[in-house]
Amino acid sequence: MDRDGDHHRMYDDNDAINNKNSADAAAANKGDAVMMEDNKNNEDAAAAVKNNNHKNANENINKNSSKKKRLSDVEDEPPLEGYKRTDLIGQGAYGIVYKGTQNSSGDVVAIKRIPFADSTPEGGVPCNVIREISLLRELDHPNVVQLLDIIQAASGNNGEGGGGPASGLYLVFEFVAHDLKTFMDKHQTSDEISERVGLPVPMVRSFLRQILAGVGFCHTYRVLHRDLKPHNLLISADGRQLKLADFGLARLSAIPNGPYTFEVVTLWYRAPELLLGANRYSTAVDVWSVGCIFAEMATGMPLFPGRSDIDQLFKIFQRRGTPTAELWPAVLRLPHYNPEFPQWCESPITDYCPLAQLSSPAAAQLLTSLLQYDPDRRVSCKAALQHAYFLEQY
Repeated sequence: MDRDGDHHRMYDDNDAINNKNSADAAAANKGDAVMMEDNKNNEDAAAAVKNNNHKNANENINKNSSKKKRLSDVEDEPPLEGYKRTDLIGQGAYGIVYKGTQNSSGDVVAIKRIPFADSTPEGGVPCNVIREISLLRELDHPNVVQLLDIIQAASGNNGEGGGGPASGLYLVFEFVAHDLKTFMDKHQTSDEISERVGLPVPMVRSFLRQILAGVGFCHTYRVLHRDLKPHNLLISADGRQLKLADFGLARLSAIPNGPYTFEVVTLWYRAPELLLGANRYSTAVDVWSVGCIFAEMATGMPLFPGRSDIDQLFKIFQRRGTPTAELWPAVLRLPHYNPEFPQWCESPITDYCPLAQLSSPAAAQLLTSLLQYDPDRRVSCKAALQHAYFLEQY
């Protein structure tokens, strides 16, 4: 339900390419170039995590300072039949989220308020909310957050036409205690970015299995999530169950696929075909995101922490190699592909996701399959769930 600021805009492409021109000497100086690029990626990842943590800390300060004020506004809102709001969870781009209880059962719920007047110039419900409602009502799976109720609140008398600040739509969800980003942060034993660690191996395996099960279920019903990231994966209070959330960018896929917008998925988890401007794409865009999340759970660090679209591409190229027609035949036809891209050679996946953190060669093999350049060669969720990695006992 969160909408963070990871969607960055392009910075000067020429400057970025000029900064990478030294890669042309890689054929003669390959070892040094790879080492320098890997160190740069590690530094960028550390800086990205640090900046993200600072951002979260500032957001928490702002939230705490205004929390009392916003909670006092709860009484000004219309009562919700069958529910009671008890606390403020947070505020995102598309509404305010409260913690509450269901009167009949006492169950704890999450209540997301979508204000009509603030959402669109026409004063209606935003299309992403309509999309989220329609999809979640059809998706019933243990690893997909459950939409329990939809309530249209009565309008107040404060605004034009009788619509006050309290008028809006309320979505009632099952309450899930954490998101994966916060959960991973809580598992850190040091404030030093260089000392960040991944989650325990059995937990990574369990969470990855549940992500693949939930995403695979969506794909079975031709639903593309299109915004998979740690913030949109919810973890139960006991740390055992994972659920997909925030279907605001999700949509049904058609046959043939597209055309769709390529400006989806938070930057660090965006598939290369989207970064290169593809407007016809498949469920494979979600699979790439799953691969990025797998690596982050294992290492504690984002895999490709780009600062802009072109920087994101170059982060991927530096580690996975610059794509070629042999690896990915369709890449030459993508709108943003440039034959003058710097040429990097592919590094073994264990160079940046150490085997000790991934736990086994099978884990490295699965991660490689999730991060294939060619969407047609990228493993499906169903096939990934049958991988030998999930048969390991440690």
